Amino acid sequence: MKATEAIKKKDMDMCNGPLFAKIVRFFIPVMLANMLQLLYNAADQAVVGRFAGSDALAAVGSTGSLNNFIVCLVAGLAVGTNSVVARLYGAGNKEGLHRAVHTSMALSVLCGAAMGAVGIIVCRPILILMGTQPEVLDSAVLYMRISFAGFPLVSVYNFSSAVLRAIGDTKRPMIYLIIAGVINVILNLIFVIVLHMSVAGVALATIIAQTVAGFLTVKCLMTDDGAYRLCLSKIKIHKSECSQIVRVGIPAGLQSSMFSFSNIVIQTGVNSISKDAVSGCAAATTIDNMVYQAINSLYHASLTFCGQNYGAKQYERIKKTVLYCTGIVTIVGLAVGTLTYALSEPLLKIFIDDSAEAIAYGKERLRITCLLYFICGFMEVGCGALRGINHALPAFINSVFGACVLRVVWIYTVFRAFPTVSVLFVSYPLAWVVSTVLHFAMFAYFFKKMKNQDSRIPQSELVV
Repeated sequence: MKATEAIKKKDMDMCNGPLFAKIVRFFIPVMLANMLQLLYNAADQAVVGRFAGSDALAAVGSTGSLNNFIVCLVAGLAVGTNSVVARLYGAGNKEGLHRAVHTSMALSVLCGAAMGAVGIIVCRPILILMGTQPEVLDSAVLYMRISFAGFPLVSVYNFSSAVLRAIGDTKRPMIYLIIAGVINVILNLIFVIVLHMSVAGVALATIIAQTVAGFLTVKCLMTDDGAYRLCLSKIKIHKSECSQIVRVGIPAGLQSSMFSFSNIVIQTGVNSISKDAVSGCAAATTIDNMVYQAINSLYHASLTFCGQNYGAKQYERIKKTVLYCTGIVTIVGLAVGTLTYALSEPLLKIFIDDSAEAIAYGKERLRITCLLYFICGFMEVGCGALRGINHALPAFINSVFGACVLRVVWIYTVFRAFPTVSVLFVSYPLAWVVSTVLHFAMFAYFFKKMKNQDSRIPQSELVV
């Protein structure tokens, strides 16, 4: 296999041909798939908010940051799979690609089971520490425990879809999530309206839908041709590939979890205001996350295209990838963010049916974050580029300082002095600006160093 040859039409050769068009073809299905994945929680909130009452909505909403904390750790580890598989595919390393895929699937089961068990054990004490309102605590714990029981399925889907994205196939994961999303909505309505299961019903519906998505993605890998084909009997951890995946995945996972930790601190601040603030900000967060997923799709494009071209040593295409992704994310961020804020009130009313004050809190959050989301896009593209060229640790350090440490410091200083929703959420754009500057400065440094090193190596030694 060579980088200049696509094995199947579903694969994408990112190292040759028109770059801009391929980035667009890649990121649009990723964006839609990410949004569909978020619709699981959005459907949960919409159904319980309208058919089970504001207490049920507050129970589901108050769990979001904690749930994301553990979800993001597993999703971050899957980023290691994406990065390593993309580099091996670009370099034409068949054997390494085969080992990486089977190592990834072994890691997905182990990580999913471990994180799910941890979540079940710690959810109640952590929700108490977060200041969850006493009247919704038991419902929130029940929702979390059912959700964490299905966590291995979430992990399998994330790792297997990361393999498909790494070889340029973003359409099939999107199709599988459409199928799962429809199942999720139908089951939500049946479990809540017909069977009156409230938060337990929406959690169970989500697990069933995730099972479907995971099964379809794994089946896809098992029936494909090429070195990335999955054979269940060959699933095992290969030391070399595991080391490479973990070297990228652990910093990515920790970074995502640190983001979620800072969001837990922010959620604690919201919880301290009022139940209406919790409901309003929970609904706004669901809408806000849709905008973020549109932005985050360019992170995956930057990571994967830079990764394949890093493996093929096509350095000029790496630079063009970053430029194109930055331009696209500016347009997408401004368009989606502005439109979302313009429609904020009717969107919030999908989730909130009985509280004008909760809607006001939600609108304020969306005003501050959505209009500036394109800056978050710069941060995501820079982070993806660093990981794509095999510098995951600097990306982690930059992000933790810029988007986590500064955010927490802001909450315990400025927000403590001025405890309003507006002051609380200003911490987001501030963190995005700092992280963006750090990411692009580090990328420029490592890119120049990488090119200078290869210019001193005879061309015959650059052949894979």
